[in-house]
Amino acid sequence: MIEVGKIRKGNPLIIEGEIYIVIEANKHSMGRGDGIIRTRMKNLKTGLVRQFTFQASEKVEEAALSFRHVQYLYSEDELFHFMDLETYEQYTIGVDEMGDALDYIKENEEVDLQFHEERPIGVVLPNTVVLEVTDTAPAYKGDTVSGSGKPAVLETGLKVTVPFFVENGELIRVDTRTGEYIERA
Repeated sequence: MIEVGKIRKGNPLIIEGEIYIVIEANKHSMGRGDGIIRTRMKNLKTGLVRQFTFQASEKVEEAALSFRHVQYLYSEDELFHFMDLETYEQYTIGVDEMGDALDYIKENEEVDLQFHEERPIGVVLPNTVVLEVTDTAPAYKGDTVSGSGKPAVLETGLKVTVPFFVENGELIRVDTRTGEYIERA
């Protein structure tokens, strides 16, 4: 158990039987007595962000998470198979645990799997990934006047807005936190 006043961004907590990661924690002082802590937390299983308010003196359960470096092997129906690169042990997780990782991960890609009580609960992506543009409109002379971009579909099915000079078959770097184009790879 950890006092709510000591939680920080990135702490894994168990609330209402679910594992959450703290995105933001703000302390608010009252005139008298304990203050309150307002938090925003992301549910690791569903990916939804919720707000929680606690008294500063409350205690919450801290989740013990471990990580293993794995390789994504393949998907079958709604199951995704990974292999530990050290022990060659294989793990399977469902669509719910994959979350946003579905849009960024390719076969044979190396990622980290999060474990809670020896059970895989989610995928930790790098901050950026390199993906190939599979479908985008051709660029025309004078397109750059507006300063915006054009839609593109990447090899994983992710749709992003790219600059007009990006063409089919090019590799681009995408931010996995925002889903936005960063640069050519």
